[in-house]
Amino acid sequence: MVERIIAAGQTVLLRDGYEKASTNRVAQEAGISPGSLYQYFPDKDSILNAVIDRYSDELSARLTKVLADRLDLPGPELVRATLEGLLEALAENVEFLRLVVEQLPRAQFGDKAAATEQRVSDLVSTYLVLQPSARVQDPAAAAWLLVRLVEHVTVQYVLERPAIAEHLFIDELTRIVTSYLGPTTRPR
Repeated sequence: MVERIIAAGQTVLLRDGYEKASTNRVAQEAGISPGSLYQYFPDKDSILNAVIDRYSDELSARLTKVLADRLDLPGPELVRATLEGLLEALAENVEFLRLVVEQLPRAQFGDKAAATEQRVSDLVSTYLVLQPSARVQDPAAAAWLLVRLVEHVTVQYVLERPAIAEHLFIDELTRIVTSYLGPTTRPR
């Protein structure tokens, strides 16, 4: 029943937008009474939190797997594989991504995104610590910057669909990230 309500919540959110989404509309979409819905979710935002949690968990699991499975690769190969995985994951549901970015209040639904960003930042930081050729002074700070740079540019690429071929986008963003990480001696 919970999964049915969450799926209905995502459908209503996509169809009607955040402002017009309501528990009554979600209940109707799920084919249940509002009273039945309230046994599982007390209000609209709790349903939307569950929808966002599911979406974030799916994205996070995919991206974490891509990173964790490839931490032993050289920098450019790791960056390329990560970008390909991220683009693939984001492109699966562009309209939902657009809704999350453009309509949902970050202050209300941003905890899950922040947790995902932190998990990915931790993996990137670990990678940087293990790479003696990385030219970063502070791996945690560099990871924070890189994760947010890649996230923002990639999300905008998926949403805006500029006249840039995907392989060229990946090549150029890989070049940007790897030039930042390129070999040099790390200050002591």
